[in-house]
Amino acid sequence: MEAFASRDFRRYQMARVAVILGAEAQAVAVAWQVYSITHRALDLGYTGLALFLPGLLFLLPAGHVADRFDRRHVILCCYTLQVFSTVALLAQAITGTHRVAYIYAVLFVIGTGRAFSSPASSALMPHLVPEKHFVNAVTWGGAIFQLANVTGPALGGLLFTLPLAFALRSLGLEGAGIVYIFTLVTLVWFLALILSLHVRPGRMEHRAASLKVVLAGFQYVRTSPLLLGSMSLDLFVVLLGGAVALMPIFANEVLHTGPRGLGALRAAPAIGALTMSLVMARFPISRKAGARMFVCVAIFGVATVIFGMSRSLWLSLAALAVSGAADMISVIIRGSLLQLATPPEMRGRVSAVNSLFIGASNELGEFESGLTAQWWGAVRATIFGGLASLAVAGVWAVLFPGLRHADELTAEALRPRRSDSMNAQTPAAS
Repeated sequence: MEAFASRDFRRYQMARVAVILGAEAQAVAVAWQVYSITHRALDLGYTGLALFLPGLLFLLPAGHVADRFDRRHVILCCYTLQVFSTVALLAQAITGTHRVAYIYAVLFVIGTGRAFSSPASSALMPHLVPEKHFVNAVTWGGAIFQLANVTGPALGGLLFTLPLAFALRSLGLEGAGIVYIFTLVTLVWFLALILSLHVRPGRMEHRAASLKVVLAGFQYVRTSPLLLGSMSLDLFVVLLGGAVALMPIFANEVLHTGPRGLGALRAAPAIGALTMSLVMARFPISRKAGARMFVCVAIFGVATVIFGMSRSLWLSLAALAVSGAADMISVIIRGSLLQLATPPEMRGRVSAVNSLFIGASNELGEFESGLTAQWWGAVRATIFGGLASLAVAGVWAVLFPGLRHADELTAEALRPRRSDSMNAQTPAAS
């Protein structure tokens, strides 16, 4: 609990809980609205695309903005934009406008706000706690994210049927409109807490904007074996080994459990991740971080293979919980490497590059799962994905020995390994 001794960290995590709950609940309401208007599954896919595209389009300027301006101010501006976007969704729900293009446009604006806030938020975290407590902060941040991420969709569905709905119907509010009111409350609470933070990071990047400055994040990652290795490892493992998109097929055709089983399957990785994050908060990683990360990736691959071969719901749930727990350890190590191996003035741009890797692995991973399942069937595709994850872990352990030998998760231990690449970068940045 060392990280919670810092006032700003406590307030920032309370703000995160609120805003994640609101965002997840809002996602449920948006999906319900879109499907009720069009009754087409493809249109649900377009909602995810509308949120994803801004992250791809604004990757470079978002990272630069996070380094050039006070990161706290960037977050405040982005979430103020989210408030206006949610008000627009609320207005659409009250008036009953059946124009799905309007919803997509608002989602694109929300995605734009997230594209700029994500690297700023990631880069702000090291300012909230002393460096010696940073890994503990990442661990608790992961636990809080998992808890809010699981609770948010359920809360969104519940808000459709709460008794207070009857009191609000006289105002033209029901269903999605009530959820949007809840999201507005969480956004206002988030802004109030961020405003109350004492930390003032200020401007980190003092050079004028140029192509070299904007691209410095890519240059830094390219010359850093630690960062390039950890980011690309996550990219290929999630791209090849993710089975989330295929869970409806397993629930219906393999395990024969129906919708309830599907809900349990979707929750199992998050439960494993939440449990492991709480364990790691009590027993943090002190040494051999790189080797532990590779072991966890291998465990993730084995658990994925077991899930693919299982015909028992309980064994499948256990395998998914283990995969979620192993992935959480890897996430904590990668998140710590990302911030501690990066100088403060570069964290926004490097975090933006990391966001691109994560977004590509998640979005393309679902496409890869669907494509291989179409070719070979869901079971074979999942088993192949798990075996491919094991192969990637082995190959990356050979290609990135510095990452494999990474020991303590401290800036002092990690940044000396970056000295050569930093020297190589300096002439290009001047």
